[in-house]
Amino acid sequence: MLETLTVWNVELTDTFGGEANYSWVRRDQLALPQDASRRQIVTAAKAALGLTGCRCRTLEHGEGFELRPVGSCTVAFVLPSY
Repeated sequence: MLETLTVWNVELTDTFGGEANYSWVRRDQLALPQDASRRQIVTAAKAALGLTGCRCRTLEHGEGFELRPVGSCTVAFVLPSY
């Protein structure tokens, strides 16, 4: 039986005044099982963006997530692709 995958778009950018600035951006896509947990999604997104081992504040936005690395003026967004 084939496993159903969900594609996630991830992007990391800088901030200005706490808001996403997009003067530079790093993007990637992830294909994860449809039943992946929040932790699995966030862990895979952090690995794709080079944030493994970096503590982040995670906020949920509907079906997606916002990651705010502690001590860094950056923000990452993890959103399902439709």
